[in-house]
Amino acid sequence: MTAVSRRVFFTLPAAVASLAFIKPALALSDPQQLVETSRIAFLDMMTDSDYSEMQSYVKQARALLIFPELVKGAFIIGGEGGSGVLVARGASDWSYPAFYTLASGSLGFQIGGQVAEMVLTIMSARALAAVIDNQFKIGGNIDVAAGPVGKGLAASTTTNLSADAYSFAKTQGLYAGVSLEGAGILKRDAWNQEYYGSGATPDSIVVGGRSRNKNADMLRNALAPY
Repeated sequence: MTAVSRRVFFTLPAAVASLAFIKPALALSDPQQLVETSRIAFLDMMTDSDYSEMQSYVKQARALLIFPELVKGAFIIGGEGGSGVLVARGASDWSYPAFYTLASGSLGFQIGGQVAEMVLTIMSARALAAVIDNQFKIGGNIDVAAGPVGKGLAASTTTNLSADAYSFAKTQGLYAGVSLEGAGILKRDAWNQEYYGSGATPDSIVVGGRSRNKNADMLRNALAPY
């Protein structure tokens, strides 16, 4: 074996070991992955012609809850229906996202898909306060109606926003309603603190603006036009 080949032979294991060490460091954290999938789901629905009416609701909303993936029936981790983010409208821009989960004994999809993207447009101050205070229960203290979905609906039809929130759901590429009666929306303290630091709460993130993470700016930029 030549001197050169000996150097290559003994160097390769070290290189492989270093790559194995580096790979996990490049992976997104769970909260960051949720921020990214929330951005993609929001843009997917906002640019779908079947959801053109949703834009007027988003523009009038006080806040949004974005759930990029809701799973029907068989909840995989801790009884969750799905994880999502809360963003609120500020004086000049949208807040940084706080992390939440939607929990329910059953999610009834009106069209038989197993997975759905969903955006809740929060229209009232009391609904936003209920989310912040971890007291948001659909059909209990908060009235959530299904938003209009379908081609040919004009924005001018949005005249009576009487519900606390409106749900827009998309199942397997089709528009669909989701029955959310009895579901609760609960904050994820561990994820909020992992993403923003010790002591971060939905209030400090969404209302006070005291908790920030520049890695969420792509999501905020996607929301900026609305």
